[in-house]
Amino acid sequence: MTGVNGQRGYDATGRRDRARQRRREIVLVATEMFERRGYAVTVADIAERAGVSPETIYKSFGGKAGLLKEAFDQALAGDDEPVAVADRPESRAIDAEPDITTKLSMYATVAATRSHRAGRLMLVIRDGARSDDALATLWADALGQRLRGMTMLATHLAETGDLRTGVSMEDARDTLWTLISPEIYELLVVQRGWSVDGYRDWITRAMIAELI
Repeated sequence: MTGVNGQRGYDATGRRDRARQRRREIVLVATEMFERRGYAVTVADIAERAGVSPETIYKSFGGKAGLLKEAFDQALAGDDEPVAVADRPESRAIDAEPDITTKLSMYATVAATRSHRAGRLMLVIRDGARSDDALATLWADALGQRLRGMTMLATHLAETGDLRTGVSMEDARDTLWTLISPEIYELLVVQRGWSVDGYRDWITRAMIAELI
């Protein structure tokens, strides 16, 4: 019986691993197609490219909006591990850094990296939100998460006394909100062709100039 149970446990683990890998493959294909074709791409298009049925996508993600959300979440985090962005090592390292200039430089690096991975998908969500209720909700949630993140950093800088005299927490929050926005990423990287490194360096200089 032990052998049978062990075999069943192994088989169940193998099935879960295969299902997770298949899910990753679908998300990877969807990411590329959303970035290239926007929200006009269909579930059938994605399913055909991924080598699965449309029913598999609906069953796994609930539909096109759910698949776009999963693609965005994974792009933002960098993987599909169930760990909140704020709890990831790079976020904790920023929180722990005592030097304000280094802290802002680290923050800019993380922000630029995440924008490079997820910026185009966020623009797809933004544009699709104008005509799709599910994406409108997703867009509002994404903006809310961004605002909470900027508020947390601005509050931290205010509490540690690192903000320049005359710069309030609200000023810092709104400066961060503007500099690290999908619109700025779109203007500089997507439209003007800036490199991610150039975008990162500009964010760093702008934050230092405006906040400290």
